[in-house]
Amino acid sequence: MSNHTVLSHEDRSHEPLRAKCEDCFGLCCVALPFAASADFALDKEGGSPCTNLQSDFRCGIHQHLREKGFKGCAVYECFGAGQKVSQVTYQGKNWRDNETSKEMFEVFPIVQQLQEMLWYLTEALSLEATAAIHRQLRQAIDQTEKLTFLSPNQLKELSVPGHRAEINNLLVKTSELVRAGSKPKRKISHGADLIGANLRKADLRGANLRGAYLIAADLREADLRTLDFIGADLRDANLSGADLTGSIFLTQAQVNAAKGDAKTKLPRLLSHPSHWSA
Repeated sequence: MSNHTVLSHEDRSHEPLRAKCEDCFGLCCVALPFAASADFALDKEGGSPCTNLQSDFRCGIHQHLREKGFKGCAVYECFGAGQKVSQVTYQGKNWRDNETSKEMFEVFPIVQQLQEMLWYLTEALSLEATAAIHRQLRQAIDQTEKLTFLSPNQLKELSVPGHRAEINNLLVKTSELVRAGSKPKRKISHGADLIGANLRKADLRGANLRGAYLIAADLREADLRTLDFIGADLRDANLSGADLTGSIFLTQAQVNAAKGDAKTKLPRLLSHPSHWSA
């Protein structure tokens, strides 16, 4: 294991939690399985390289994933786990030259989950509304980040669900603090089925959409400010003209899976996908 530096909270940002494919050995293109569907053009077993993966570990159709039937790849986010496993856990040794490649593929999704938790915790710490729990958030970040630097054997023995449950308590508290001043006009329960729902121009400010199914929902021009989006399925949801400023726990992967346009207002950490209409 190489030496590593844990960032101070003053220096901490989301940048280390963004994928840097140039520092990764195409781990998501090898380690993860997928099945032929609307998201993938073919079947692939976990641990088997995608047919589009080139010798330099780059995707041969990266600029045309959607047109070629690999929409699932276009929306995937590793939260920086790829480069951490490639460059830190395995010190720059790629899976082609590594006799422990199987182990590497097992470790990658574990670190991905920890990095995702770090993304949410870092966001929570950046919010003024969570000042009362900043100490707990800092402790959780330090603890979670240290876990990402464990050895492969230690990572495989780690109880990710157990750690996630602890982190979730803080994320739930964050959600409550952020949404405390809002009185949602529409009550939405956890994991609500809103598939294909007509929510155009709906005022959902302050609602809790944790785990909600919003597949193909019409959210055009909807007021989605200060919502909790953690775990919400936004595949093909239409966000054209919607206002999502101030919403929390929304990831780039969720945005990439949705539809939108230049008038869609996103939280500051996220950007408009290239496939959205102008």
